[in-house]
Amino acid sequence: MRRLLDLLYRLQRTLWRIIRPHTRGLKAMLFDEAGALLLIRNSYGRSDLWVLPGGGIRPFEAPLAAARREVREEVGCAAEGLVLRSTHANGSEGKRDTVFLFAGRASGALVPDGFEVAEAGFFPLDALPAMLSPATRRRIDEHLGRRAADGRW
Repeated sequence: MRRLLDLLYRLQRTLWRIIRPHTRGLKAMLFDEAGALLLIRNSYGRSDLWVLPGGGIRPFEAPLAAARREVREEVGCAAEGLVLRSTHANGSEGKRDTVFLFAGRASGALVPDGFEVAEAGFFPLDALPAMLSPATRRRIDEHLGRRAADGRW
């Protein structure tokens, strides 16, 4: 199944590089009651990297509603108290993507979907996994006041 997902992901990225669609996506910085950050490892693409949960925004879907839906679909918990922290431009996958970054609280048990998400967990901000995606590292540094948001994902 992982090979099929990887193949489909590569084909999708190739198509995006050709047609350069404008898309909208989101990421969510969710914290538990102890202040630990929710991170996931996807089952496709760079599956060795820990990233923030998130995904695509459907046509006519509000970004906030999409954030709640994506978190529920990917890890099974509720995203509560979400606030928009920043908006970013991302061209790294060949598309023209606008990424909305939300922050809030995770509520309920983590149950990774096992399809898109291979693993999920909460990590204290002073004990993060070594293998973070560069964009995830930047968002954490912005959250901690170590850098200013510059608008690029």
